[in-house]
Amino acid sequence: MPARAPGARDSALGTYASAPARKGGGAGGFRFLDRVDEEALTRFTTQLSVLQDAGLPIVRCLKILEGQMHPGLFKRTLMAVVEDVEAGSPLSEALAKHPAVFDSLYCNMVKAGEAGGVLDTILLRLAEFKEKSIRLRNRVKSAMIYPVVVLTLAGLILAGIIMFVIPKFEQIFKEVGSKGLKLPALTQAMQWFSGWLTKSYGWAYLVAAVPLLYGVYRLVASTEAGKRWIDRFKLRAPVFGGIVRKTLVARFARTFGTLISSGVPILEALNIVRGAIPNMIVQGAIDRVRDSIREGEGIAAPLGSSGVFDDIVVNMVDVGEETGELDKMLIKVADNYDEEVDNAVNGLVSILQPLLIVLLGGAVFVIVLSVFLPMLQLINTLGGGG
Repeated sequence: MPARAPGARDSALGTYASAPARKGGGAGGFRFLDRVDEEALTRFTTQLSVLQDAGLPIVRCLKILEGQMHPGLFKRTLMAVVEDVEAGSPLSEALAKHPAVFDSLYCNMVKAGEAGGVLDTILLRLAEFKEKSIRLRNRVKSAMIYPVVVLTLAGLILAGIIMFVIPKFEQIFKEVGSKGLKLPALTQAMQWFSGWLTKSYGWAYLVAAVPLLYGVYRLVASTEAGKRWIDRFKLRAPVFGGIVRKTLVARFARTFGTLISSGVPILEALNIVRGAIPNMIVQGAIDRVRDSIREGEGIAAPLGSSGVFDDIVVNMVDVGEETGELDKMLIKVADNYDEEVDNAVNGLVSILQPLLIVLLGGAVFVIVLSVFLPMLQLINTLGGGG
């Protein structure tokens, strides 16, 4: 029996030696809710790498990890993978039967690791790749939470004021009209809007507009021309476009560099990268790179002509091709752009915070002004009449 690996391997894996016995696959329950998140897949990949590095047979590694899992999609998938591997299938082919859990990037890297006899190293590299991708995605998501929450709360507060506070001043507005005074235009507009929201059920129209607009968006995105237009807009949008573009470049560079360094053939790597990039404009640039390689040309020129990749990226790729260290250059590009995305997101949040406060304060000021202007008119009139 192979000895347990000491030190860091124990801490990375946890108490795998005392894994519980295999249980059922969790049949029943709400299977339509089953999903495997990236964090769980990353932990599994890291632990599998540790067990492989410790010298355990692949079937035993899979059984240990499957036995630790709670019933669900991932556990059932690993049970099926174990059965296929025990029947003689290579691990990569067994994983490829479950694309909902293991994508083409994962399966091809495992295949390269099997072919080169360095599966533990490839798995560790794959885990590091996923960890950095998750970290970048979480940074962007966490940065967007603050403005979304503030805007939502501000919208609810303003809607509450307009729907429930403004109508309380209706008698004052009528008193102003009875004195022969004309309500200020701002007050008239606010009064109309408040009546539209409450008496004409405008709030229902606004609520219904959300799923309607989302449905229109999905309809447009379902066509090739519509999706191309949306993807191009995402890259060119003010403020956010730069962050989206840098994020896509970082993902392209890290995925491509990881695949090449793992021994995946370059054309096959480009096919996998294309499927991992959710933007048709960048996908078109990858297609041109693939065509260029088939014709015996380089990678840098088609990247430069795409309009997506900066000159620094193109030049680093060019140097990587000349020196035979393309994978290292791509990883450096990815690290650099990850940092740029982080700085851009932090800068955007630092700008949005005071901007949102100013916008919210301005909206409240307009509402208060629309209420008090008629009151001031009435006070002046009564004072003059006295």
